[in-house]
Amino acid sequence: MLPYGTISEAAAALGRNLTAGETLWFRYTASMPDYIVYYHNLIFLFIIFTLVPLPLALIELHFPSIIARFKLQPKTHLPPSSFLRCYSSVIRVFVFAVGPLQLLSYPTIKMVGIRTGLPLPSLWEIGSQLLVYFLVEDYGNYWIHRALHHGWGYEKIHRVHHEYTAPIGFAAPYAHWAEVLILGIPSFVGPAIVPGHMITLWLWIALRQIEAIDTHSGYDFPFSPTKFIPFYGGAEYHDYHHYVGGQSQSNFASVFTYCDYIYGTDKGFRYQKAHLEKLREQWRTGYQNGDVKLNYNEKLE
Repeated sequence: MLPYGTISEAAAALGRNLTAGETLWFRYTASMPDYIVYYHNLIFLFIIFTLVPLPLALIELHFPSIIARFKLQPKTHLPPSSFLRCYSSVIRVFVFAVGPLQLLSYPTIKMVGIRTGLPLPSLWEIGSQLLVYFLVEDYGNYWIHRALHHGWGYEKIHRVHHEYTAPIGFAAPYAHWAEVLILGIPSFVGPAIVPGHMITLWLWIALRQIEAIDTHSGYDFPFSPTKFIPFYGGAEYHDYHHYVGGQSQSNFASVFTYCDYIYGTDKGFRYQKAHLEKLREQWRTGYQNGDVKLNYNEKLE
């Protein structure tokens, strides 16, 4: 709830006129309790979990030939029932794990200093804080994810997420409820270290989930804007982790690749990528010489 009664009072407190964005924010949140503003996250997450993976899923189910050449595991084709089962499971975890976590975490958000008032953060402030959040979460997620690939942690918890050896967008949050809670911890560390505005927190949570959906999409689109992000793993990088499965000791990072590179847990992926590139080159040469003996997709598998 904003501490100003009118726009004029807010402008007087800031010593300037409100921007258009600040005026909209004031009108929307002036009489709204802070915890209600924070709980908008639940609406955003539900929309993201439902709508962001949907277009690609519909294309894959009804017009697969359009995007077939970008599919990372071209021999795997899931029926509609698998998509529905995955989404249903995600919604159950959302209701019984993500929702309660969001509801119970408000006191922590308030304690660390996430603000809802004016002025709104600048684009520079939002961008720099989001970068910190991504880097901090990525580092923490790397070690937790790596730990979950051993013994009891994998068999009792992380194995659920690896049921999809050829991941789909809906499977990004598909996991044991305990994993959702455990991996939620690094997501709050960044905002706790560098607290910002509620809008920045909204963007952080939304972008992190959209990124997870992208890396689990099962498709590597060369025209994706994420190709221009330094050290970004992407779908090809994470798809390898799922393809190897439970025995995977490679590509643990959630967003970037620097941890895997530093700690040597991307060697298997780099070896396979170099090997596949060699096969591609042999295929191109053989095709040009009229000596193609194997199907391209079979080589990639």
